[in-house]
Amino acid sequence: MGLTLYDTTLRDGSQGEGIALSLDDKLRITRQLDRFGIDFIEGGWPGSNPKDEAYFEEVQNMNLENAKIVAFSSARHPNMKVEEDTNILKLLEAGVDYVAIFAKGWDLHVKEALQVPLQENLKMIEDTISFLKENGLNVFFDAEHFFDGYLSNPEYALKVLETAAEAGADLLVLCDTNGGILPSQVRTIIKDVKSKIDMDIGMHAHNDGELAVANSIVAYEEGAVQFQGTVGGLGERCGNVDLCSLIPTLQLKYGEKLVTDQQLKQLKPLYYFVTETANLIPRNNKPYVGKSAFTHKGGIHVSAVRKNPHTYEHIEPELVGNERRVLVSELAGKSNLLYKLKEVGFDLNDFSDEVIKKLIKKVKKLENQGYQFEGAEASLILMAFREFKDYNSFFEIEDFRTNSINKDNHTYSEAVLKMTVKKQKVHIAAEGDGPVNALDNCFRKALVSFYPEITESKLIDYKVRVLNGNDGTAAKVRVLIETADLEKSWTTVGVSTNIIQASWDALVDSIEYLLLIKEGIRII
Repeated sequence: MGLTLYDTTLRDGSQGEGIALSLDDKLRITRQLDRFGIDFIEGGWPGSNPKDEAYFEEVQNMNLENAKIVAFSSARHPNMKVEEDTNILKLLEAGVDYVAIFAKGWDLHVKEALQVPLQENLKMIEDTISFLKENGLNVFFDAEHFFDGYLSNPEYALKVLETAAEAGADLLVLCDTNGGILPSQVRTIIKDVKSKIDMDIGMHAHNDGELAVANSIVAYEEGAVQFQGTVGGLGERCGNVDLCSLIPTLQLKYGEKLVTDQQLKQLKPLYYFVTETANLIPRNNKPYVGKSAFTHKGGIHVSAVRKNPHTYEHIEPELVGNERRVLVSELAGKSNLLYKLKEVGFDLNDFSDEVIKKLIKKVKKLENQGYQFEGAEASLILMAFREFKDYNSFFEIEDFRTNSINKDNHTYSEAVLKMTVKKQKVHIAAEGDGPVNALDNCFRKALVSFYPEITESKLIDYKVRVLNGNDGTAAKVRVLIETADLEKSWTTVGVSTNIIQASWDALVDSIEYLLLIKEGIRII
């Protein structure tokens, strides 16, 4: 068997806290995993719940190009005939060619969790695998808690593997179920396993010691041929090995061709798709796929990256579908600002050294007041246009006000706005669930007849941070607004001791940035 990727996001990953995948979610993720090039997708445990049973029915209607669907179950129940065990019979009804069977590899679990004799555990393994092989299925055997079992009783742990091999298992998967094994222990134990059992082995690592990727890499170096993990490292407790880290490491560092180059470029989109489908927030600091993975902030770093990206990047971000980002903040220098201005389409010849120094000084002054441009690049871009370009705004704000009204135990807000758009005076009002929503509705209502393209955008996130809490209700606040259209999203910032004013400033920037894009200005 060559190297294969085994995804258990739909089964082991769904056991993570706060994750509840619907049947449709599981089918959609299956499609994306298949397109990415995953070899085996563990769809669930058909004997455990109706949703997983429905999944195995529905997935048979999908024309998958790469992946084989795997059904998961435990070995037969203690003191029961295998042909009478409902869980095992459900595997036969699942319509798959591959199954994964787990059983205890640690004598502690056999004695205290199962509470059966050690020999009965071996008999359960033998009966189950033999029965499934007789029914024409390919069987992956997951030796649960194998590494802990080996450290406790190596003779018994090896006997578990030998029993599965003799019963006809096609692959022996060594599981670090508690996630506490060390890389040096993985290496020693796998060497011993390989010296005594002539079988292909796989690795199933958990991340409780933050070593799941390292342990899987060691397993690879010692001859493991299958790697079981999840997208984003989802899973119970601290999660499983993150395939978004393991796959590019094996492919780009070790030269293994696990997926095509084009598929590898879909790694970041895959991570975001699965994370969003699971209703989780993507982590910016994820290696390879996180938004911050190739982001540079320190001035010295940016200066070097401008000359040669390899100075501070271990791979080209495009290889995994990511991109290089440079932040402009109070820590930034000239290199950061020049990089950012060039990135968004400015001609650097438009900016003299004196102008650049002035702009850097302004950025640092505003950040000292509470602004945060590293998380609000759209506001930074607008500032550069307004201050140092021959720039005319799309509108002029004359006045605005908000009012909150309580009626029948329900509070709603009203906003009134006076502005000039294309030399025409506009005076308009609108209601909303709160003052910011009312202002957003009013602003859009005023502009839509002049710029109908604003209907393609919407506010998708709103964050408020109190900057000096000791001032109580008079504290200065920073508001970050994220807006998105059909193609991209952008973030703007406002700061004030008045939360409505801060929100309005961020809101104005968000709409003006949209109009700037629609004018054809190249902004990445």
